[in-house]
Amino acid sequence: MTNTRIPAVRPSRPAATPATGAAQPSARDRGTRLLATLFLAPTIVGIVVFTVVPIVGSVVLSLFHWNVIDSPRWAGAANYREVFTDSTVLVSFRNTLVFMVLAVALQLLIALVLALAVNGRMPMWLRSVFRSAFFFPLVLSAASISVVMKYLFNQDFGVVNWVLGQAGIAPVPWLTSEHSAMAAVILVYVWQQFGFSFLLFVGGLNNIPKEIHEAASLDGATGLRKHLHVTLPLLSPTLLVATVVGVINALQVFEQPYVLTDGGPGDSTRTVVMVIYESAFEQLRFGEASAVGVLLFVLIMAVTALQFRLSRRFVHYQ
Repeated sequence: MTNTRIPAVRPSRPAATPATGAAQPSARDRGTRLLATLFLAPTIVGIVVFTVVPIVGSVVLSLFHWNVIDSPRWAGAANYREVFTDSTVLVSFRNTLVFMVLAVALQLLIALVLALAVNGRMPMWLRSVFRSAFFFPLVLSAASISVVMKYLFNQDFGVVNWVLGQAGIAPVPWLTSEHSAMAAVILVYVWQQFGFSFLLFVGGLNNIPKEIHEAASLDGATGLRKHLHVTLPLLSPTLLVATVVGVINALQVFEQPYVLTDGGPGDSTRTVVMVIYESAFEQLRFGEASAVGVLLFVLIMAVTALQFRLSRRFVHYQ
């Protein structure tokens, strides 16, 4: 009997597949991504429709002359040249910048002082009352508040001048004088807006560890010195957010000066958004209004970029 050698059977290897560099996503991963896309879709569509499209449309429209009635006519850079030679537009930009600096500074100062006071030793129920009271004006309509304030600041029968009269101070022409009209607009604006910054500061103060304040007290820091060297540096990220939001809102102020003074007396309280509104909806100069709007958008972006640039030196993160 002859011995026969049976060849060894080797297991078959799977066909080589090209290297993909990463594992293929499973059906569960694809489903999760699809679900996330569906949830994000309404927000993305909203941003595109109500933000991106209007911005692009304004840039395009700023290159045309258009009064809604006739067909648009190409203007090129003529609208922008007209903006830089229009004294009313230039004054409105100056007023808006002055308003922004004064209103934001006063708003942050009042909000910070009140937040420090409320965050001190105070019963919880009383602290909640103050938080609600300070935030309440923010939920009201700016136009309705301005209508009420217009009566309060009236020179002849306003409550403000009546209170000043009880103190022996002569009536102040709050809304009819170039020197006091801007002050009245700023006071009304700050009264309504400081509640937002106040809540930001309260939240920021609550996030500061108490151990840091206790250590500062042991080192001899008290009162104003403690707030300047301990509280403000730790609160700087919150202060940055409040400043950026406050500046953006102040550069777009419209309701308060429009209702209180209608931009007057003269052009002393006329703002950029008021010029856009008057050019577009009263004079039907949509091309010129879009040019002003584009310049305002560039100004807001530039000021915001400058704030973030400066924040690298003044904002301290824990």
